[in-house]
Amino acid sequence: MSDNDQGQVHYRVEEGIAWLTFDRESSRNAMTWHMYDRLEAHCQAIEQDPDIVAVVMRGAGGEAFVAGTDIKQFANFSSGDDAIAYERRIDQLVGRVERLPLPTLALLEGFCVGGGAAIALACDFRYATPSLKFGIPIARTLGNCLSITNVARLVEHAGVARAKQVMMAGELIRADEALSAGLVAEVVPAEEIEALVAERAAAFKQRAPLTVKAAKQVIQRVLDEKRAPHDGSDDWITACYTSEDFRAAVNKFVNKTPFSWKGR
Repeated sequence: MSDNDQGQVHYRVEEGIAWLTFDRESSRNAMTWHMYDRLEAHCQAIEQDPDIVAVVMRGAGGEAFVAGTDIKQFANFSSGDDAIAYERRIDQLVGRVERLPLPTLALLEGFCVGGGAAIALACDFRYATPSLKFGIPIARTLGNCLSITNVARLVEHAGVARAKQVMMAGELIRADEALSAGLVAEVVPAEEIEALVAERAAAFKQRAPLTVKAAKQVIQRVLDEKRAPHDGSDDWITACYTSEDFRAAVNKFVNKTPFSWKGR
């Protein structure tokens, strides 16, 4: 992958608000390893800056928040260990987002799928435009399996029925359904959403900082108590990532070769 295709995660701080922008517009901001590394580095910078009061995450270009992980990067996976290591890495990064000590707000436009959905679910608040398409359509596209922690976040936010709709049927949730399900707090016209999210983030300057941090961490403790151990889906991660179906799906994406699901 060329340097120009690695993408960026831009980071800026304005008036106490940290803005993270996933920028790889040619691929709907699909995440590369480089982008995941930059996200982790920016999380560390946020944790160390006492002047930041809230964090906003968004995608560049208006067509997507993040359209998952770049599928080309799976072409070299050769074993279950590769798959488990990848899911562990995603768990670590998404967990880092979830555990940022400040309020986190996701500004969602267009596609928010796969790894993008996981990042958005790790944020405290989600705001969307009517163009939102939210989901984890791997049953239709790639044939892999998520870690149990990322599945837990989806069930917590969307409920069991919608989690099955998203993961088993591979359906994408539109903005109106996301709003009714509580997946997003508000649906706002595209031309208004940046100002609204900036306003929602700035409102935390008027909240008691210790109370906000305490509430977030205590709620997280409740969630941690309810979640299963992080290795609870390793058997299925291994089975799916080492399957003929997964290899064929990746090959289709990389080389444009047709295939049909075999179930093996």
